[in-house]
Amino acid sequence: MKVRAFGPVLTVLCGAAFVALIGFFLHQQPAPALAAVPKAGADPHHAYIHLSTYPDSMAGEHGKDGGPEPDWVSYGPTTTLTVPRNSLVTVTISQYDGGEAITNPWFAKVHGTVGGTETVNGKSVTQVDPEAIGHTFTIHAAPTAQDPLFVSAPLPAVPDDAPVAPGSDYPAPIEVTFTFQTKGPGKYVWNCEFPCGDGTYAKFGGPMSTRGWMSGTLTVT
Repeated sequence: MKVRAFGPVLTVLCGAAFVALIGFFLHQQPAPALAAVPKAGADPHHAYIHLSTYPDSMAGEHGKDGGPEPDWVSYGPTTTLTVPRNSLVTVTISQYDGGEAITNPWFAKVHGTVGGTETVNGKSVTQVDPEAIGHTFTIHAAPTAQDPLFVSAPLPAVPDDAPVAPGSDYPAPIEVTFTFQTKGPGKYVWNCEFPCGDGTYAKFGGPMSTRGWMSGTLTVT
C-alpha cells in the first residue's frame, strides 16, 4: 500500500526539501537510460518517450520482485532519461496509480509545455482536478549556467473503484501526453510533486526522494 500525505504541506518546505536533495540526485550512480527518439521517417527534431507510473515497484526498473522496496510507488521503465537538444520532446505517461487532493494546487496546472497544455485520454487540458492527483512529472533546472528548463505535468488519479484490466495487475491507465522544447545540453532533476512518500521532508522522503522511484534525471544530449 502506498503512503499518502495527510494535511497541508507548505510550498516553501517542499521547495527546501528539493533544494536539499538536488545534489544527492545528480551524484548518484545512474541506471541505464531511456532515450527519447524520433519516429522513423518523421521530423528528426521531434523525439518521443513513453513512461508509466505504478502503485508499487513491480513493473519498473527493480525487477519482477519489486527490488528492495516493492511497496513503493514508482515510475518505469527507468527514471534515467535522455532527450536530444534543440528538439521537441513528446512524453506519454500511462498513469496506473490512484491519488487524492494535492497539497499545492499550483502543481495541478500544466507548466512549461508547448501551448501550456497536455492531453488526458486524448482531451487537451491546462489543468486537472486538484482533488484527484496521482502524481506529477516535474523537471527542474539545477542552479547552473545551463539553459533553464522547467516542465510540470499533472497526472490525474485512477479512481479507487477502477477494476483491474484483463491480463494486467493494474486498472486501465489514464494516458497523459505533453510536449516541451529543449535548448542546449544539460543535466536536470525531475521528480513527482505529489507528496506520496514517507514522513521525511514532509512526505517527500522514501520513494519521493530516491532515484529509481519518484525521482530521476533528464539529460539533454
